[in-house]
Amino acid sequence: MTVTQDLSFISLIANASIPVQLVMLLLLTVSVFSWTYIFRKMFALRAARAQTETFERTFWSGGNLAALYQDTLSNRRKSAHDAGAMERIFQAGMGEYNKSKASMAARPSGGNDGAISLDGARRAMRAAYQREMDALESHLAFLASVGSVSPYVGLLGTVWGIMNAFRGLANVQQATLAAVAPGIAEALIATAIGLFAAIPAVVAYNRYSHDIDRLAIRFETFIEEFSNILQRQAR
Repeated sequence: MTVTQDLSFISLIANASIPVQLVMLLLLTVSVFSWTYIFRKMFALRAARAQTETFERTFWSGGNLAALYQDTLSNRRKSAHDAGAMERIFQAGMGEYNKSKASMAARPSGGNDGAISLDGARRAMRAAYQREMDALESHLAFLASVGSVSPYVGLLGTVWGIMNAFRGLANVQQATLAAVAPGIAEALIATAIGLFAAIPAVVAYNRYSHDIDRLAIRFETFIEEFSNILQRQAR
């Protein structure tokens, strides 16, 4: 075999030692999961932004809130309508507000304590907000772990491979670059695969964290604005 054939990518992986091959297999498996979560999160965030923009346009169009609330419930019952995060926050707040008002109106003394209704609606929206953020942030911790740990795992394989390469020189009468090059090249592939797994994960984590933070700001702003609207209605 020629030196070029010995240093081909497939040959280096096939001829690597078992521990280095196990490290490579682990990194490739992690990379597959990482890319799967990257694409899933990309589609999920794209859908979340589109649903948020659509609901915001509907909400601020000036329609009746009670009618909007009934429409959102009807859409979910009649079809496979996938409500966005902001729409679910609205449903939680409006539903709790209506339940609180109906409960106080059913009391023997009657009355309509707007502060209690508003406080319940705000708590319901905050709870819905936390659920939505938990769903949006799913798998981000995995991407962060892949981005931070993969280079070190690859380096572990590289160190092991270089150790084996230099140990092999003990049985050689004359150490030459041609003798040590294949072993070192096999070892360095582990680091390359580690970087291949880590770099996309880090880029995706930073990008998606930024997008989720922007959505979180929009949700929090909506909660405050909607609470002000409910407060004016309670008065």
